[in-house]
This record gives sequence, C-alpha cells and structure tokens, in this order.
Amino acid sequence: MVIKKYDTTIESLLFDMLADEGDDWREYYGAKGREKYRKALGSSIAYVAFDGEHACGYIRCREDDGFGVYVYDLLVRRTHRGMSIGAALMDQVRRDFPCQPVYVMSDVDPYYEKLGYRRVGSIFLAV
Repeated sequence: MVIKKYDTTIESLLFDMLADEGDDWREYYGAKGREKYRKALGSSIAYVAFDGEHACGYIRCREDDGFGVYVYDLLVRRTHRGMSIGAALMDQVRRDFPCQPVYVMSDVDPYYEKLGYRRVGSIFLAV
C-alpha cells in the first residue's frame, strides 16, 4: 500500500471509489454534489491510499491554523477493510501534523475507539 497526497490527477479514482461505496456517499459523488465536493477537496488536506493502481482508501481533513486538524472523511473500500488502511491514513495525518491534536468528526465512534482515540466533547447540528 502507498499513500499519496490528493491532487486533481487522481480525482477520478477517488470519485470512482466513492461511487463504488453506494448511497452513503452519493451526496459527494452524485451530480448535485460532485462540484461542491471538488471545491471542498481543494480547500482540504486529503490523502489517498493505493493498492497498486487501485484507490483503496482516503481521508480528508482541514488544519485550523495551528489549533488542530479536523478529520471530516475517512473511507476504506469494503474489499480492503480489516487491513489497517484507515489506521495508516490517520497515522499519515498525525505524522504530517505532529505538534497538533487531531480531532475526528465521526458517526462511527467504535472504530476510532478501537484505534485508541478518546471522546472529547460532542458536535451539535443547528436545525
């Protein structure tokens, strides 16, 4: 496995991976959301994991001017889960920002607890 920093040359591989994961990611790869997500990727820090030429995982985060790094998206292809790819992507972020805390915005809490992350606060949605 190789992890590469995201750039537009691998955009189609990333969107293909999102589409392969189905409806949970439609907001990002679908006709209405694709352009908006391209813009989000352009203002984010993202890494894509490769198994050969095949994109098998990715992470998208933002750095908050030295106050921390916030992980918004982490995805590993179903066919590649259980191979520590998600952990490797998280480690890449931690290596690239060693002096900053890394916060995860997630609805998959057990996964991050398994990696040793601890809950700090919560997130609220304005309605």
